[in-house]
Amino acid sequence: MADWAPVVVGVVLFVLLSPGLLFEMPGSHRHVDFGGLHTNGKAIFVHTLLFFAAFTILTLALHIHIYAG
Repeated sequence: MADWAPVVVGVVLFVLLSPGLLFEMPGSHRHVDFGGLHTNGKAIFVHTLLFFAAFTILTLALHIHIYAG
């Protein structure tokens, strides 16, 4: 049986934390821009750190497992 939790968590976090989709931090005009669909290098770096931290906490610290089959 394969553990699908890292795959599912990774895809969901990738969609939610894509810079410019829901929010962008730091934004182009303010500290946080919502739904602007624009991005910059700083926002990509911050969202990468947020993704890594959330992914690590959800998969390693909380021991989330999803088994299929």
